[in-house]
Amino acid sequence: MDETKKEEIIVPEKFKKIVEEVEKMSVLDLNELVKVFEKKFGVSATAVAAAGPVAAGPVAEEKSTFTVELTDAGAQKIAIIKVVKEVLALGLKDAKDKVDAAPIVLVENMKKEDAENLKKSIEAAGGKVALK
Repeated sequence: MDETKKEEIIVPEKFKKIVEEVEKMSVLDLNELVKVFEKKFGVSATAVAAAGPVAAGPVAEEKSTFTVELTDAGAQKIAIIKVVKEVLALGLKDAKDKVDAAPIVLVENMKKEDAENLKKSIEAAGGKVALK
């Protein structure tokens, strides 16, 4: 099967504008949007996502989202703070607080590719990261 071929998804006309806007968003913006929906409408995206595979039965699939945990900031805390600040779009104080609190979960439900890139960036700066 050709992995580059994507299944054609038909988007109803009434949702096209919304879908186009969502496609332009970064992972961090999408994460923030989901949190806004959860608070605004009193729903949980994780409950729906977790129920999907359970209802389908036990299927061995490769994990597509990860929790990124900073396990050790290392000796170069300033470099780690810069990476966390930039990638997570945090203020300097928030990024410093997260790095100082290591071990700490930095991001939950991050796409595999983005999580691996974040891990590489932090490790390049001298920190230690665990993907769960």
